[in-house]
Amino acid sequence: MNNYLDQLKKMFENAFDVKYREIDTPLGKATLVFIDVLCSSAFISEYIVTPLTYKNYQVKNTDDILKQVIRMNLAGTVKDIEDAQMHILMGDVVIVFDNNQSMIYCETKGYVRRGIGVPLTEAVVKGPREGFSEAFVDNVALIRRRVKNANLKLEPLILGKESNTSVCIAYLKGVAPDNLVQKVKDKIKESNYNFLLDTNYIENTLTENRSLFDTIGYTEKPDEISAKIMEGRVAIIVDGTPFVVTVPYFFVENFQTPDDYYLNRYFANFTRILRWSAFFIAMFLPALYVAFITYHFGMIPTMFIFRMAVARAGVPFPTFIEVILMMLFFQLIKEAGLRLPQPIGSAMSIVSALILGEAAVGAGLASRVTILVVAISTLSYFLIPKTYGAISLWSIILVIVASLFGIPGFIIGSMILTSHLASLQSCGYSFLFPLGSIRRYGFRDVILRGNLEDISKDVIKDEEE
Repeated sequence: MNNYLDQLKKMFENAFDVKYREIDTPLGKATLVFIDVLCSSAFISEYIVTPLTYKNYQVKNTDDILKQVIRMNLAGTVKDIEDAQMHILMGDVVIVFDNNQSMIYCETKGYVRRGIGVPLTEAVVKGPREGFSEAFVDNVALIRRRVKNANLKLEPLILGKESNTSVCIAYLKGVAPDNLVQKVKDKIKESNYNFLLDTNYIENTLTENRSLFDTIGYTEKPDEISAKIMEGRVAIIVDGTPFVVTVPYFFVENFQTPDDYYLNRYFANFTRILRWSAFFIAMFLPALYVAFITYHFGMIPTMFIFRMAVARAGVPFPTFIEVILMMLFFQLIKEAGLRLPQPIGSAMSIVSALILGEAAVGAGLASRVTILVVAISTLSYFLIPKTYGAISLWSIILVIVASLFGIPGFIIGSMILTSHLASLQSCGYSFLFPLGSIRRYGFRDVILRGNLEDISKDVIKDEEE
């Protein structure tokens, strides 16, 4: 009995989907070992079994089999038993020959996978509609199709001691800084996961600071990844997830969308200004409201003060508690709408918001002004969805500080927030870059979008230069 075959059977013991197909070949008896749910049966029959069982070939060894008999594009010699195990787990067929104790593999992947669809999390008005899927090879192909450049490097890795997940590091040689590429490689190779199932494991490895703000970028749009690669970023593709990671990632990218580069420049700049305004409204409006109402009501116009006093009549809580309660209620509505099935979630969110507002005012738990302030703040951070987690918690922190010390507390809290953002790093680059190097960057795509011709010439450069 073949020692390799015995070892493989022991490795895959009690695995019903691992199949063993014995055939007679020009080199004698051989056994095909494969996982049927990962392989294409038609490919195996037509391109492996049929040629191997044809007796008229004059072959002496497995090299002759690979050159004359096997009709697969990708086939080769298996190095050892661990290599054979990996090929089988990745959807290849391993052929074990009895006579000369050797093995070869043939790629016959044919597992079920989701087709290329429209990204659900990043809708666009104009531009490509393709989105990444969970299939690793499809995601690589979507990038390769857009970046037709021989300098595009796609370096494969296998991560996860138990999961053996395929990972690919993609970058444009000569454009991506060498120290950035090397740093990403070193950090990923140093990761010590038993299993790796999503890009968040890679994000956790590459993250350098503890923060509510994401310092590692991600997207499920291949056109966006392709653009970032050509700018000099490094992309990391993980098998089994439709999201691709990019580094470095900068704060200003939270306000950029693919639509900015596909729509009219002036309208795109208008919507980008809206997003920047929405960030400041969502982050600072509730805290300013609490500070003014609690300590500095003299700064509010007299007529408005009278209206607010009438609106708050009968509310048993101080403004601080009132705002916090409403913010938490809106968070509950948002989470419920997000987790429920889409047809139910959207309807539930609308109905809950209407009922909550009317019920809170009727029960005397909150005034109409407070509900309006919190609603505007909540609506604003939906314009910049990648920051909604950070804004949700930082806005509560600012409300607490403003309720304790008024405007001075609000200013101190804002300074702490700014200092925190300035201290963050993304793979060795300042998170606020290029705001710290405006002269070199040239205002092409920071707050407002410049000409596409100029933007296409921008690349990420080492901050040390």
